[in-house]
Amino acid sequence: MDKLSLSRSVSRNLLKMKAIKFNFREPYVWASGWRSPVYCDNRISLSDHRVRSLIRDAYVEVIQEKFPEVEVIAGVATGAIAQGVLVADKLGVPFVYVREKAKGHGLMKTIEGKLEPGQKTVIIEDLVSTGGSSLKVTDELRKAEANVLGMVAIFSYEFPTAIERFQENDCKLYTLSTFSMLKDVALEGGYITDEEIEKLNEWQKNPQDYFK
Repeated sequence: MDKLSLSRSVSRNLLKMKAIKFNFREPYVWASGWRSPVYCDNRISLSDHRVRSLIRDAYVEVIQEKFPEVEVIAGVATGAIAQGVLVADKLGVPFVYVREKAKGHGLMKTIEGKLEPGQKTVIIEDLVSTGGSSLKVTDELRKAEANVLGMVAIFSYEFPTAIERFQENDCKLYTLSTFSMLKDVALEGGYITDEEIEKLNEWQKNPQDYFK
């Protein structure tokens, strides 16, 4: 499957499973405080073997093309742990996962699993919005002296602020699908209207203030 067809297939399956939902009247509130007419919960894809395998194989294809020297897969807790394990197993490499913050008991670690200094690491993320929480993981891995090659996510909202953050942090980002592709597939499938496409475009330009 070529990259464009794969991206389209990922978006189509997420919409079909209702992993991605739209609500223009009562927008969803993100952890960042932003209000969004779109909500993406990629963990729902884990409940369908076919979709789960499609996404796993898409991750693997991107990693083999962009980061063939990978030695470790690092999943972002909690949304990308399961897919990260599946990807690491398929590639035959070790897996670790990174918490948002260290545990308050036991060994109080942020990184769970065995990670050696200098190991070439690819981060698995489920989605990228502002990029803030994703890049915290990059920082933690670099503090542990991992050689972070880059990150692969299922989906990105393509916010300019996130693109800038990844560039500033010298972290390569690749995604299986994008907000642009999602809009096209959602319109074709009758999930949204032309008028709602325009609303999504305006929201994407200024997500922090659109619903104020």
